[in-house]
Amino acid sequence: MDIGLLLPFIILIGAMLLMTRSAKKKQQQAMQMRDRMEPGTGIRTIGGMYALVKEVHSDTVLLEVAPGVHAVYAKNAVGAVLEADEYERIVNGEDHDADTPVVPDDASSLVSDGSAGKTDLSKTDPSADDAETGDAKRKGDTDSN
Repeated sequence: MDIGLLLPFIILIGAMLLMTRSAKKKQQQAMQMRDRMEPGTGIRTIGGMYALVKEVHSDTVLLEVAPGVHAVYAKNAVGAVLEADEYERIVNGEDHDADTPVVPDDASSLVSDGSAGKTDLSKTDPSADDAETGDAKRKGDTDSN
């Protein structure tokens, strides 16, 4: 058998072994990260919710998602265990650096004349009312036939 025929298979098997080793290493790191959880630790779930750990069980974690509001999550749902200062900065929204642009919560700052939120939804064209009642009358006429 020629070595030239076996070389692509050997390379393919080697690449697969490297990929599985990398995935296993990431899994071990995630398990170690989840093992660092203890009551009072701030976490971020894989869904993006920030919460405090209240109790840690074998497969589940009791999280305080808001003051007085508790929820049970699977340990696998924890995406990151945060340092105390990082958790406080994210949750309490400490001041941003001067270099970081501040994005407003709504579009009111984009309007310069201050008329944001003052949309007039009333009808001003009286012919529009007549047209609507005419349509309703015609509909009623076709129903009786």
